[in-house]
Amino acid sequence: MSTPQVVVHRDKELMAKAAAARLITKIVDAQAARGSASVVLTGGRNGNALLAALAGSPARDAVDWARLDLWWGDERFEREGDSERNITQAREILLDAVPLDPTRVHAMPASDGAHGRDVDAAAAEYAVELAKASGPEDHGPVPTFDVLMLGVGPDTHVASLFPEHPAVRETERTVVGVHGAPKPPPTRISLTLPAIRAAREVWLLAAGEDKAGAVAMALSGAGEIQAPAAGARGRRRTLWLLDRAAAAKLPPQLYPPASA
Repeated sequence: MSTPQVVVHRDKELMAKAAAARLITKIVDAQAARGSASVVLTGGRNGNALLAALAGSPARDAVDWARLDLWWGDERFEREGDSERNITQAREILLDAVPLDPTRVHAMPASDGAHGRDVDAAAAEYAVELAKASGPEDHGPVPTFDVLMLGVGPDTHVASLFPEHPAVRETERTVVGVHGAPKPPPTRISLTLPAIRAAREVWLLAAGEDKAGAVAMALSGAGEIQAPAAGARGRRRTLWLLDRAAAAKLPPQLYPPASA
C-alpha cells in the first residue's frame, strides 16, 4: 500500500474547490488512458462540498460523463429518495445536472428494495454488482477504482467503518451490512477495508477543527481497528486533503512545508 501524502489548504472552501479540480483532472486522464473512469463517492459535509464545487466548475464539461462509473463507499440503509441517503444528496447537488449513463451510477440498495430491511442481503447484492464490474486486470472481486474518496469522522471513522466495530475487522467480504452504528442511522451498508484498498488512489477529506484530533491520530501510527482512517490506503497513492483547522494537531514532521 502507498504511504500517505498530506496537502493542507487555507480553508474548507479552497479545499473543496482544489479537490474538485484535482478530481476532474484525474477522471479526464483516466478516460484518455483507458476509455472510461471509475470513482467512489463519499457523502457528508466534505464530500458534498466537493460535489458542489465540481457542479460549479467550468471545467466539469471536460469530463465525458457518459464514460464514468460512480460507486459509493457507504450508504444509510433508508428508503429510496430519503433525504439522508448519500445518493439522494449527490443527485441534488450534481448528478442530475450532468449527462451520466444511468446504468453506470451504482447506488447502494435502499431499505425498500428487493431485500426489504435485510441489510446483509442488500450488502451482498452490492458485492455481486462490484464483482460483475471487475475484470481480469483487476485481480480481485472489485474494480480497480481510479479514485476512492472518504470523509474522515471526528472519531476516525471512514465510510461506515467505526472504531472497534465488527465491520472494520472484516478481511474477506468487500461489502457488509452495518448494525448498531454509533452514528445515526444505526443501519448502513459499507465497503470494507479490503475493497477500499483496491483503489488506485484513496483520498481522505477532512475540514474543520472537530477533525483535527482524528487526523493526527490516524496519521501518527494508530492501528486501523482503533482508527479506521489509518487503514484506508490506495494501491498507488493515499492523499489526505485537509484545511488548516483539520491539520492543526499534526506533528511538525507530518505537516507539509508548502500549503495553499
